[in-house]
Amino acid sequence: MIYATLLPDETLSQGDIIDDCPIVFLEKPSIPGGRRLEPATVRVRAIILTQACDMAQAKATRILVAVVHDARDLALRGILKPNLIRDQVRSHRIYGWYFLPAGGPMAESVVDLRDLHTIERLLVEELAGNGRRVCRLTTPYREHLAQHFATTYSRIGLPEPYETQVD
Repeated sequence: MIYATLLPDETLSQGDIIDDCPIVFLEKPSIPGGRRLEPATVRVRAIILTQACDMAQAKATRILVAVVHDARDLALRGILKPNLIRDQVRSHRIYGWYFLPAGGPMAESVVDLRDLHTIERLLVEELAGNGRRVCRLTTPYREHLAQHFATTYSRIGLPEPYETQVD
């Protein structure tokens, strides 16, 4: 089973999926040619990426989360093509996107590992305590997500591809 349902009073851990998580971002100017970015807040579904050991030992006062999108919504909005989700994202071949299959309380979803936010731990604990924790990604799936996250950010980009003599 990929998802576990938890009681509201259970401690937070890596792989917890939280609804209505407030994130702050800088919004583009509403006036054409405007230069000032304004802060805005939206509530999203998010998954905790902070290491489980840091959460268990209460070392983390702030928690790293990534936004979780409904896969169908991404396709309908034209952000990802359905065949890209089915063929590439689902098989974890694209850096920055992580596929979560449908099951239990989850519709097919995609984690955007490039849309990261740091949230106060107390706020996330309050959301979980108020029933906003949807579920938890279980082992080994949460470790797979962590590895995909690490690979996304630890790649070494070369300035140019290697030359080849093969035609």
